[in-house]
Amino acid sequence: MAGTMSAAETETTYEILDFADLDGWAGDDHAAALKVFAETCGDMNAPDWTSLCAVARETDDARDFFELFFRPVLISDGQDGLFTGYFEPELDGSEVPSQQFRYPIYRMPVEANETRPWLTRREILTSGVMEGRDLEIAWVDDPVELFFLQIQGSGRIRLPDGRHLRVGYGGANGQPYNSIGQELVRRGTFEAHQVSAERIKDWVRTNPLEGEELLYHNDSYVFFREVNEVPADRGPLGAMNRSITPMRSIAVDPAFIPLGAPVWIEKDGAEPMRRLMIAQDTGSAIKGAQRADIFFGTGDTAGQRAGEIKDTGRLLVLLPIQRAYALLPESVL
Repeated sequence: MAGTMSAAETETTYEILDFADLDGWAGDDHAAALKVFAETCGDMNAPDWTSLCAVARETDDARDFFELFFRPVLISDGQDGLFTGYFEPELDGSEVPSQQFRYPIYRMPVEANETRPWLTRREILTSGVMEGRDLEIAWVDDPVELFFLQIQGSGRIRLPDGRHLRVGYGGANGQPYNSIGQELVRRGTFEAHQVSAERIKDWVRTNPLEGEELLYHNDSYVFFREVNEVPADRGPLGAMNRSITPMRSIAVDPAFIPLGAPVWIEKDGAEPMRRLMIAQDTGSAIKGAQRADIFFGTGDTAGQRAGEIKDTGRLLVLLPIQRAYALLPESVL
């Protein structure tokens, strides 16, 4: 069954499918997905979600639970499906500055909240406005990794004594985000298909003066807060303020997909993926009904895997039965 609804710029369509239409559905680990769903479904306030959450915590047959109470809905907004990956960076750092650890991770100053937009990245880092105010959470040894920590929005700092300090998004300066990858393509340094996070990092380190100027090209600057409520062995906090799970949590556009909802993904590419995920996060670049960012985990290995993902496919949100059918116009029912 399919239905349509007018949107501001394009038409959004809804199609209810059967579970038999989901490629690879029978082979997935539904119990793993159910465990992740149960970790955040209690934060979904609508009565239908609340009731299903109570059932989820009592069920002993995960696949039957999803098939009995949900319907897969394909939501289309005219854009092709696109899957990317993200991860939680892990940087080497210290709680005190030194010759090795010279690059501060800053808390958000009060005036950055009060004045929008605030200073640019260049002004924040070169004007001295941040100095002597006890705004530093920690210091790290690599300004390039710190730049990419800001893009990811959260990360772990590996301290010299073996402890870990976790930081999360604490706000931004309100300036526009300018892609340094796109800037390198515009300059002719790379072709578009050559650009990746690792290649950008290598180029900046190989060309330190030009690299520093390249980082300043992005006026946006992200501040952090220390995240003490999450144990070091668990994932970072997502948009639902709960830990997210590697390979089971995705970031979506909440304008189309409710946070906390199960989402079936069929990702193509070099590493095809057919898996039930839970929509527990968002991202500034994650816009559209068929757009998702897959959380790969923490550290360099997860970062390398996440950076290789830019694949086509489709995703279907699993909605409670009545909620799913309510999306269709009466003429279709």
